[in-house]
Amino acid sequence: MRNFDSLSEREILALAISLEEEDERVYADFAEGLRQAFPASAAVFDGMRSEESVHRRRLLELFREKFGDHIPLLRRQDVRGFVRRKPVWLVRPLGLETVRNQASAMEVETRNFYERAAARAQDVRIRQLLDDLAQEERSHEDRAEALEKDKLRPDVKHREDEADRRLFVLQIVQPGLAGLMDGSVSTLAPVFAAAFATHNSWDAFVVGLAASVGAGISMGFTEALSDDGSLTGRGHPWVRGFICGLMTAVGGIGHTLPFLIGDFQIAMIAAVFVVVIELGVISWVRQRYMETTALSAVLQVGLGGVLVFVTGILIGRS
Repeated sequence: MRNFDSLSEREILALAISLEEEDERVYADFAEGLRQAFPASAAVFDGMRSEESVHRRRLLELFREKFGDHIPLLRRQDVRGFVRRKPVWLVRPLGLETVRNQASAMEVETRNFYERAAARAQDVRIRQLLDDLAQEERSHEDRAEALEKDKLRPDVKHREDEADRRLFVLQIVQPGLAGLMDGSVSTLAPVFAAAFATHNSWDAFVVGLAASVGAGISMGFTEALSDDGSLTGRGHPWVRGFICGLMTAVGGIGHTLPFLIGDFQIAMIAAVFVVVIELGVISWVRQRYMETTALSAVLQVGLGGVLVFVTGILIGRS
């Protein structure tokens, strides 16, 4: 990798051209990835892509005038000091807030580059162009806000934010909640049945661990194979499967861990306490994200949990 201070003016211009081309393509990918779900935000990034295209053309014209047609290949990864970008533009579906944060970071980095490059340039015209681009990048945030005001009216922005929230619920919250409910509720019966049947903490722990891990694997594959997300908008199936399987295992292991306590009575009290916390968390998530009233969420989750808990006790004592 090259040090920035070792670059000649020819190489600085070549690097600037490469940076503008990369930013232009990233904004184009942002626009394309957002176009179906967030058309107004896609229009904003179309406008930002057009501005980067103008910058690149100005740099190309000056480079050809000063140094000819051959532009050496010099990219951001070839020069020390640039932050490695996470390729969030390759992710589908794109997260609206993630894209906005990435675009803001890109503008700051590009502005810093032009300020340093302008300070090093000796040629008057090169220094002037780099300084002009630094000023434009400095005001790019204002122009981005102007584009948002033009394309993202308050009502449109509100609809897009609501759509973004619905996608988050659909792709993350729903599979996670399904897994947490299944893991917390379905494993109650085998764990407490084993506990009351044996009155041995370790036996109850082994049964609970096996039930939790097994349920996590089963639920993970079930969710991943349910649909590929292309029509439902539920996101990548294996991501959903991982989230669902992980939360299923977590839900079951939560009230299994207290049985690591050697004293059976203390372990049982701690396990019941954990179950109450788990059901409370599930009720809160349902009320917060699934538009369920607090009373309804508590009754639905609590009733199911109590029935399974009682079933486990009855079977264990039989």
